[in-house]
Amino acid sequence: MNIRFRAVAALALVASLAISACGGGDDDEAGSSSGGSGSSTTLHIVGFAVPEAANKAIATEWNKTEAGKGVKFETSYGASGDQSRAVVSGLKADYVHFSVASDVTRLVDAGLVADTWDDGPTKGIVSSSVVVLAVRKGNPKNIKGWDDLIKPGIGIVTPNPASSGSARWNALAAWGHISANGGTDAQAEEYLTKLFANVVSLPSSGRDATTAFLGGTGDVLLAYENEAILARQSGEELDWVVPDTTILIENPGAVLTKADPKAKEWYDFVLSPEGQRQFALKGFRPVIDGVKVDEVEGALDPKNPFPTPKKLLTVKDDFESWSALSKKFFAEDTGIVVKVIAASGKAK
Repeated sequence: MNIRFRAVAALALVASLAISACGGGDDDEAGSSSGGSGSSTTLHIVGFAVPEAANKAIATEWNKTEAGKGVKFETSYGASGDQSRAVVSGLKADYVHFSVASDVTRLVDAGLVADTWDDGPTKGIVSSSVVVLAVRKGNPKNIKGWDDLIKPGIGIVTPNPASSGSARWNALAAWGHISANGGTDAQAEEYLTKLFANVVSLPSSGRDATTAFLGGTGDVLLAYENEAILARQSGEELDWVVPDTTILIENPGAVLTKADPKAKEWYDFVLSPEGQRQFALKGFRPVIDGVKVDEVEGALDPKNPFPTPKKLLTVKDDFESWSALSKKFFAEDTGIVVKVIAASGKAK
């Protein structure tokens, strides 16, 4: 069995995601004020599932500014890869916010996003986080790091890299636990094989994985740090461990070439200190300096919400590029992670 990095059936998926876009009504309310230059503007935001709450908070703050006054939003959120393919297939978007850079590259290749999208100071990155190991309250399985995940009897929840960008970050962090600490590719692949043997749920998106874990599935959730923080902000009970070796998650955002002109102003606000402050308050690590946040509700230590990992990997320094790692790890039929999951029998 293999993971199918499938082409999206254009009409079916676009139709289903158009329905989910209607679920952006809360965002619409954030932009429902009248007057101002944006009073007749509706921006279409398409993103991966995890930053929905942060983007909503940013929209609320932007609507208070002259530039954002009266701008309304229609939104669609889901698994990053699926969302990217849906935009290529016709889902309307002015601004996209994906989990991984390769999902923006797909839009560049389709002529929907300029190839200069990552030329700015943050190289196109609008939000960031790190991979953590979320556990049940009190950490009853005494999970301390990556090596504990391959012990007998540990049930792991992680999304499916066929559709989910967060799943790819998780796999890279797990691989880096071996490769960045003196291990060979063969040893890293052996570790991944043992890890996926303990996987008990492989949902389609990072948000679906969180939902499954909070619903009682598994002992450990491989997750974005911000997802764990947001869960606690929402009243859920869980803890997490920042492993000694983890990876810097860098989520790209881009304005489409045929977007409403207001989309560029939105993008600029997303990268402003106030925009990044809203990200931080929802558990994301700011991508610019000078963002002031006294406390982050839900963090393990609200006054020190973003502890520095002992070893923080990056795509650039440890995996060459998204183009290179996509081929090595996630290429259909031949990617290392694809083959490991297929061999595990967990893919459907």
